[in-house]
Amino acid sequence: MGILALILVTLSCSNVIVLSRSFVKEINVLNYGAVGDGYTDDSQAFLKAWDVTCNLEFAESANMIIPGERRFLVNPITFNGPCKLSRINVQILGTILSPQDTETWDGIDSSQWLAFRRVTGLIVDGYGTIDGRGTNWWSNSCRNSHSKDCTKMAPTAIKFIFCSNSYIKDLHFIDSANTHIGIRQSEWFHITNLKISAPETSPNTDGIHIDRSKHVFIDRSSIRSGDDCISIGDHTSDIRITNINCGPGHGISVGSLGKGGSYVQVENIRVSHVNFYQTTNGVRIKTWKGATGYARDITFEHLNFTAVQNPIVIDQYYCNKLYLGNCNSAERSATGVHISDVTYKNATGTSSTSVAIRLNCSQSTACTGILLDTIQLSLTSGRHTTHKHWHERVTSSCTNARGKTKGLIQPNIPCLLQN
Repeated sequence: MGILALILVTLSCSNVIVLSRSFVKEINVLNYGAVGDGYTDDSQAFLKAWDVTCNLEFAESANMIIPGERRFLVNPITFNGPCKLSRINVQILGTILSPQDTETWDGIDSSQWLAFRRVTGLIVDGYGTIDGRGTNWWSNSCRNSHSKDCTKMAPTAIKFIFCSNSYIKDLHFIDSANTHIGIRQSEWFHITNLKISAPETSPNTDGIHIDRSKHVFIDRSSIRSGDDCISIGDHTSDIRITNINCGPGHGISVGSLGKGGSYVQVENIRVSHVNFYQTTNGVRIKTWKGATGYARDITFEHLNFTAVQNPIVIDQYYCNKLYLGNCNSAERSATGVHISDVTYKNATGTSSTSVAIRLNCSQSTACTGILLDTIQLSLTSGRHTTHKHWHERVTSSCTNARGKTKGLIQPNIPCLLQN
């Protein structure tokens, strides 16, 4: 009797295991018409596969598979939710290619190529590649061209809009026309183990941009681009960035914030364990003059700089040539974003310019609560420091910045006012 009971229990458990596995459905884009030859438009096949995946019932999760060893040409599309499943895994094992003809975006939103909207419990992963093929966009960008017909807006490779409890990981992004990954109005979003690469000369090719989002975590990624490795925009909070290799590029930026005089709300930002290599900036906070609001409770720590032009920067007079107003008159504005409680801790390495720390705060609204704790920066020429005492030539610069220092600080920062 005991042996019979054991057999019945074993069979019962075996049935439960089989039944549980049946709850994970696999949807392969090839079964919905995708070709994957790099020339055929596979957009509709992707959307059909997504529609089936998103609307599955009687399943706990689903895997939408984009198979390896194939190249899928995909026009601008949006994968819309909400979905019926609590968990969807989009596995990118092959290569997804953007159209090379910029006219593909005529009459539609030119700011995006691929997008997920209103999806909860999404995982986008795999060992595949998302190739933005942005060369044609770069050549006509207003950053590079002075013609009246220059391109002011180019598509982000992939956007996540109103998404929550989601992940993107283990993928390779190359040559986006604009920003590679955009996180907008999302929360509890995880980005990990990505490789992002675009030429140093490619305009506006931020690695990751976060906007109007909270509880975003980025780690263990390598980013080479023609703009910020990571940029944090307006209305963001609880952002964690750690274990990043950045460069070439423009560094990691909080901002630009407050364009057009808008009200800024940014707080609880943590950036740690970052290696910057030959970037134009290291860690930067940049706001447009004339904006209001706050950027507060921001920590940059455990940073290493190699031949970085501006390792530590606060710039409250940010302006670029795409600004429609007068950049010079903007400097005379009577308002400014209040930057407060900013910590720079355990930063070492080399600056390729003589001014290694620039705290250029608003003349109308001082930066307050700045702490510099154990900073050791020296001057480098090219890739190698040529004299062991060159750190004596590295300087600092401040405007209306208030705070204190702790530990060894090189260069000295006598321009920092007491709180």
